[in-house]
Amino acid sequence: MSHPPFSATNWSEPEDGFSVTFYEKYTSQLWFPDEIPLTNDALVWKSLSDEERWTYIHASAGLNALDTLQGEVGMPALRHLVPGHIRKATLQFQGMMEDIHARSYSLINKTFLSANEEREVFEWVRTQPHLQFKVTFIDGVYADPDVSNLGLWKKLVVSCMLETALFYSGFFYPLYLAGQGRMVSAGEIFNLIILDEALHGVYVALLAQEKFVAMNPAEQVYAQAWYEETLQTLYKNELAYTELLYADVSLTAEVKKFIRFNFNVLADNLAFSRSFPDEEINPVVQNGIRARGTTHDFFSAKGSSYSKISVEPLQDADIEAIWTGTAPDVTRKLVAHD
Repeated sequence: MSHPPFSATNWSEPEDGFSVTFYEKYTSQLWFPDEIPLTNDALVWKSLSDEERWTYIHASAGLNALDTLQGEVGMPALRHLVPGHIRKATLQFQGMMEDIHARSYSLINKTFLSANEEREVFEWVRTQPHLQFKVTFIDGVYADPDVSNLGLWKKLVVSCMLETALFYSGFFYPLYLAGQGRMVSAGEIFNLIILDEALHGVYVALLAQEKFVAMNPAEQVYAQAWYEETLQTLYKNELAYTELLYADVSLTAEVKKFIRFNFNVLADNLAFSRSFPDEEINPVVQNGIRARGTTHDFFSAKGSSYSKISVEPLQDADIEAIWTGTAPDVTRKLVAHD
């Protein structure tokens, strides 16, 4: 059986006008959790109530499971199906970033928990029904053998749902504490992860938009209906997960608002209509998002300001646009840049 000749990656002639930009952004902002002094938060951790510690560490553990899914299953699946050497390289690097995120959450556990407490938290992940439903549902879409434009689009979309919306129930509490000046070093890790995930969500959404445009009108109608049904299924599950995770710290309503906000960001990235009315997110969480670069000089280079990076056209203002609801301008600019 003959095969077409295998080609090398030609970085001088990229396959599109945006993948190289994302790849260079990813490599330029690469960071590792070992470089962040989590022990700076030890006294603050001890000052937290039992309920605050429970919410913090279980939110982190849930995120660990989701990033593990993305690193082990999601990115390899997309990389296998998406054509183009540079696109594959970008998705592979993105998968490595997800593994770094998962390790970061595990290091947070290791820093603040005893060995027995760590084991209990990991067992909670294995048995928590809403978290397992989320993982199983998304894994099922990745495993679907349909590799048509529609089938690949579905896989790209659930990846975006995870990176742009479903992670954020877990992100809320670390941002909330960091916005109050508590658990600031750990908050740096979460902010770095969020900066990564914001880029991931935009990049995969650009790939999804291409697949959507390639569908015929009947497929597009079906795809939009599938999107809304899938969104509502995962959103309802996320509400139940939030009620369990945040009930004892009296933040359930605020977290639900944050989830809806980020589902609207998802819609912007995919060039779809927003599913929820516009709402203002908790100002303390906004402060936690913006309170970056506060522990040591490492972050001034790789964290919030990206002083090393001169890649165009993606800039820090574009990342902020994701949070202010103007993400379509970001994606249009990237697509137009060739």
